[in-house]
Amino acid sequence: MSMTDPLGDMLTRIRNAQRAKKSEVVSPASRLRENVLEVLKKEGYILGYEKTNVRPGIDELHIKLKYFEGASVITEIFRVSTPGRRIYSSVKDLPRVYNGLGISIISTPQGVMSDNDARKANVGGEILCQVF
Repeated sequence: MSMTDPLGDMLTRIRNAQRAKKSEVVSPASRLRENVLEVLKKEGYILGYEKTNVRPGIDELHIKLKYFEGASVITEIFRVSTPGRRIYSSVKDLPRVYNGLGISIISTPQGVMSDNDARKANVGGEILCQVF
C-alpha cells in the first residue's frame, strides 16, 4: 500500500516514540525527511539520525530522540501543510510558534530551513510542520 503523506508519517512516529519514552525510532528514508531531520538536529530537538541501507534501493533513518530530565524535548510536533491542503507563506507572513519559543520548518527555493533562517535569507515557502 502506498503512503500518501510520508513526512506526516515520520512526524507521527517521532510523536508516538516520545510518548512511549523510546530512545530511537526508525523511519523509511527520503531526501525531504533527511532535510527536516537536519533542521531538527540543528535546532536541538533531536540528538541526531543516521541513514542505514537495509537492502539495495531501500534505506532507513534511525532517529535518536532527545530528553531533558526525563521529559521529551519535543512537546508538540504536527504537520501544517498536507498533501490535500498546501500552506504557503511569504517572509512577512511567516508564523511565530509560541512567540518564538518553537519553530516552523519551511521548504523554500533555497532548501528546507527553520523559520528564523528563512527570515534571515528573506525567502518564503511551504510551511511543512511546527515544533515546540
